Amino acid sequence: MHTQSVESPPRPPAERRTAHWAGALALGSALLLALVAVRWHPLMTLDGDLADTTHRWAVDSSGVTHTFRILTDWVWDPWTMRILTFAVAIWLVWRRAARWTAGWLVATCLLATVAQQTLKAVVDRPRPVWPDPVDSAHYSAFPSGHAMTATVVCGLLLWLLHHYGAGRALWRTAVAVAVVSVAGVGLTRVWLGVHWATDVVGGWLLGALVVVLAVGAHMRRPD
Repeated sequence: MHTQSVESPPRPPAERRTAHWAGALALGSALLLALVAVRWHPLMTLDGDLADTTHRWAVDSSGVTHTFRILTDWVWDPWTMRILTFAVAIWLVWRRAARWTAGWLVATCLLATVAQQTLKAVVDRPRPVWPDPVDSAHYSAFPSGHAMTATVVCGLLLWLLHHYGAGRALWRTAVAVAVVSVAGVGLTRVWLGVHWATDVVGGWLLGALVVVLAVGAHMRRPD
């Protein structure tokens, strides 16, 4: 008498998509990290050319530069993003009684911050240096903390809106704000001469990877 082998059930399509995205983002992040860490000359040359060009624009366009400093230091600052995250977590507990989701949201943002600072220390990439700087920043360059934090926070909040069935108007508005914020903060960091372009791209890739992994974890244990 033959017994039928028992196989684990296939993963749902959403989980498969999440796994595929996580793999692609992890590969892209690892490749860029490796190229930056070994100071791959063609990439460093491209970074330098982009930095030189945008710095000239920043020096010549003082009005735009001043606006970008306000946006990057206040509107899109990582602490602004973290405060927004904590506010949403409080709302989740207060209005939705979603304690696990609130904790998941805060924990993901904290872990992303730890990962970002750890990578900065390990890679230890110098920031651009200018004889006539238009802004300043601390710590090492790679990855951009502004770009990574904005990607993580905006990505998680967008997913929560989708998860809780936001209306079409709210969803479209949120997507537009998120895209402008994530793209805009990356532009300001390069324009102000405090990051290389690949720092920003690295922040975007790593931030997106954190979002995908966090969403995958939440899907396994929803509220």
